[in-house]
Amino acid sequence: MISGRDKAYAFLKETVLTDPDMQGGFLSEQEIADRIGVSRTPIREALLLLAAEDLVKLVPKRGAQIVALSGREITELMELRGIVERYAAERTIPEGRVPVAELTGLLERQRALSGPEHAKEFIAVDHLFHATIVSAVGNSLLNRHYEGLRSRQIRAGVVALYNEHGRQEAVLDEHVAILAAMASGDARAACAAIDSHLETTLKVLLAG
Repeated sequence: MISGRDKAYAFLKETVLTDPDMQGGFLSEQEIADRIGVSRTPIREALLLLAAEDLVKLVPKRGAQIVALSGREITELMELRGIVERYAAERTIPEGRVPVAELTGLLERQRALSGPEHAKEFIAVDHLFHATIVSAVGNSLLNRHYEGLRSRQIRAGVVALYNEHGRQEAVLDEHVAILAAMASGDARAACAAIDSHLETTLKVLLAG
């Protein structure tokens, strides 16, 4: 059975922290407790965990504030993602382990999620698309490392969609290019497509 702390942690990380309107805002422990049906104690415990991850800032007498992603943090996130995702492409393509069918299915799921009302779900599938590429390497430590980027990756992705009209369609095109290169067995083209996708996302985020 999931504990109150874990329930609060998951809710905050997956729902509240990814809300573009909440970036930089302060959290009400009582309001969150009422929303998910737990006491304030597990909320505080969850906030301490998030503070340890630098996802919230505990401000004396004011409470927990969602830390907006800085330009430097966004840049470092994209740099780290590029290292991991290029490595995954370079490993899986020569070994014939590209999960083409699974990636194609995820692209179709994304296509069905157009419009700002689906932004969070669209980006959740976006993360899954990239995580599936990384997972194909078969390295559990690498998977855990990449999964640790998930919250920041989703937050950045949702903000990017809000920053630029038409970004959802562009993301789909960029994913198609990544998948086409990987499916054709061209590791160099796949790495170039990954770089282009991440560089474009970075520009959109820094311009916002």
